[in-house]
Amino acid sequence: MPIARLDSRALISVTGEDAKPFLHNLLTQDVETLAEGELRFGALLSPPGRLLFDLFLLGQADGVLLDVATERRDALIQRLSMYKLRAKVQVAADDRPVFAAWPEAPAGFIPDPRTPLMGGRLYVEATADAAEADYDAYRLSIGLPDPTADAPQDKTYPIEADFDLLNGIDFQKGCFVGQETTSRMKRRGTIKNRMLPLDFDGPPPAFGAEVLKGELRAGEVLSGQDGSVMALLRIDRLDGDLTVDGRPVRLRKPAWMGEDVLPSSNA
Repeated sequence: MPIARLDSRALISVTGEDAKPFLHNLLTQDVETLAEGELRFGALLSPPGRLLFDLFLLGQADGVLLDVATERRDALIQRLSMYKLRAKVQVAADDRPVFAAWPEAPAGFIPDPRTPLMGGRLYVEATADAAEADYDAYRLSIGLPDPTADAPQDKTYPIEADFDLLNGIDFQKGCFVGQETTSRMKRRGTIKNRMLPLDFDGPPPAFGAEVLKGELRAGEVLSGQDGSVMALLRIDRLDGDLTVDGRPVRLRKPAWMGEDVLPSSNA
């Protein structure tokens, strides 16, 4: 079972007597019921409801450990400090490592809350026998988006990045930053776009390349590798032949995605 150190991820420690209620009022995930040692998936959104930071939350005895993109850690610390005001909370970088194992969670690893297909995560030193690129290739093989790579900051709604299907939004918890837009999209069923994998022959198209259904725009290419990419696609334009840069591409519905997510002709 492969194990890789994820240098693209880093940690933030949020401690203090107000740590959980402070985060609970900001994030898409329920934090107040987070138990010590439990891992959940969530995000911090902009007030209009667009994705700013994807993160994992690990319950700690004295607060919460946030697993975030390394390149975004300082920005998240700054954002949380801005929200802190008079809350009794300490926010600081944490130097512990992040490891992942797949396709199952071995002993000592915490199961990935998005889907059992993603194995587990670990926040102490371990012996890696695989590269982070291997982890990314596996993630893409099961059609799971990487919000940091696939969702330009403050341009993508979390539901478009499949957070509602990957246990990243608690719609029962009440208010959080961006909650009004997120809940309205879910309640009214106004979900027009979703991140989905496309397969093809050869090297990946450029980031942002148009996906076409005939002459109609059906979406755009995001991150990927030879043979497969993630794309943000219009779910009402997936029932015909798709192309990118004149090349045929094939939609692949992930195994973790529910039966009623896409129109029946696309499923």
